[in-house]
Amino acid sequence: MKKLLLPAACLFSFLAGAFITDNDPKKPLTTNIVDAASTIFGLEFSTTERDSMLENLTNYRNNYEALRKVELTNDVAPALYFNPLPHGFKLPQGASSFKASPVGKVTLPANRNDLAFYSVAQLGELLKTRQITSVELTRFFLERLKTYNEKLLCVVTLTDELALKQARQADDEIRAGKYRGPLHGIPYGAKDLFARKGYKTTWGSVPYKNQTLDYDATIIQRLEKAGAILCAKLTMGELAMGDVWFGGKTRNPWDPATGSSGSSAGSGSSVSAGLLPFAIGTETLGSIVSPSTVNGVTGLRPTYGRVSRYGAMALSWSMDKIGPMCRSVEDCALVFNAIYGPDGHDPTVFAAPFRYAPLASLKGVKIGYLKKAFDEDHPTKADDLAALETLRKLGATLIPFELPDIPVGRMNMILSAEAAAAFDELTRSGKDDELVRQVRGAWPNTFRSARFIPAVEYIQANRIRTRLINEMAKTMKGFDVYITPTFGNPNLTLTNLTGHPCVALPNGFTAKGLPTSITFMGQLFDEGRLLAVAKVYQDATAFHKKHPTL
Repeated sequence: MKKLLLPAACLFSFLAGAFITDNDPKKPLTTNIVDAASTIFGLEFSTTERDSMLENLTNYRNNYEALRKVELTNDVAPALYFNPLPHGFKLPQGASSFKASPVGKVTLPANRNDLAFYSVAQLGELLKTRQITSVELTRFFLERLKTYNEKLLCVVTLTDELALKQARQADDEIRAGKYRGPLHGIPYGAKDLFARKGYKTTWGSVPYKNQTLDYDATIIQRLEKAGAILCAKLTMGELAMGDVWFGGKTRNPWDPATGSSGSSAGSGSSVSAGLLPFAIGTETLGSIVSPSTVNGVTGLRPTYGRVSRYGAMALSWSMDKIGPMCRSVEDCALVFNAIYGPDGHDPTVFAAPFRYAPLASLKGVKIGYLKKAFDEDHPTKADDLAALETLRKLGATLIPFELPDIPVGRMNMILSAEAAAAFDELTRSGKDDELVRQVRGAWPNTFRSARFIPAVEYIQANRIRTRLINEMAKTMKGFDVYITPTFGNPNLTLTNLTGHPCVALPNGFTAKGLPTSITFMGQLFDEGRLLAVAKVYQDATAFHKKHPTL
């Protein structure tokens, strides 16, 4: 066991031995220990009150010890499920519908390397018209992964044997007229927190780098059903934080001296560099939005409860979300169309239709914008204001508004507490010392510190979250979608707490030539409208068509 032998949960790790110099978890609690512990959460009790607590606190400590003997693996979720639906909200009903934009005539490029930056839709057309085979395309991308991974460190495991097997099957089916749809025969990569039978699922972390899970995550199953070809398990920041993992730091193809951000680091880097047409990432507090921005790709973070997390590493049961990272908005729509919906495994997933059809223009579309965020000085202000002007020219009605005045940054304890519970065994066993990053802001210290979050405060934060959800519903009544600078304001944290969907897409470049992004936010379970609006903006610009030179 760890040097921290404290038999504690939340606050009561203090009460269970943090002040005991000999680390004896059985030593009787005293009123002095209770007095010292209560200072952590800013309460004061009288000597009599503290003395009255001792029997209860001792019982709690004994309960913790007993409950710790029950094995809990990361895939066991709490019996309490987060619900993002505001009071009175009615889920969309009826059938799903999907209408992709016309692809037009697509031909093989004179320079085969140009295929690296074809969209999913374009590659799908080449496959459907049998101008190229899936085996040829898969080998092309596998070779690029092998060539540039040494520079970018974006791959944990190449699944080349599986990929070529799947590609041969795709070719056989396409030749036989059994076309599964726009992803049939398309190579892709998945963040290495998704289980795939026969391959390691490392979570980017030293203690788990040899872990194998003998089943397939739902998202892997659904993409396989759509005919997509898994080419690689991609890097992620260790246990879904940042871009540093046990193999090093994943690099940004626009400037390989810098990191690709995280935690969907390999997903962003590989798509940006043209090593894969699309990849799957996850977000808890920015892990799709941030690497999409830094790497200049387009990322969709769906509504909480849209995509099953079965077979995915849990970090925060009430905040984790899965989404695609692609070259364009419509590519995100194509991928999302294959992965959303209940699977019978993840009880938080809602049954709601996905309806997508491109818009001819933005005339009559009401788009909110965070006026204060756009007005304030921030590094990407010029690009962000230019995005607003583009929307005006496209005919949108822009409506200024502000987010609810709730201190969402103070609510990050929700994520910290859930993450500490998900990886409690690391803390208690001392294996947290094996994690690569050990600075104050890294997981080991966060997990340990979260032991001192009182259960009462965690629940109170979630009650405030309920208020936030309902106030956001009122705030968003006046428009279809809204737009915001990606960083520098509370929106990213706030909407990860409420579960709203977003699309982050390129909107310019810094003075150093690095990509910037703008974020479009949608109504709950209305990814179709969100994607359609974002697509009109993207089609009117060309930032997503620029690519790094390796």
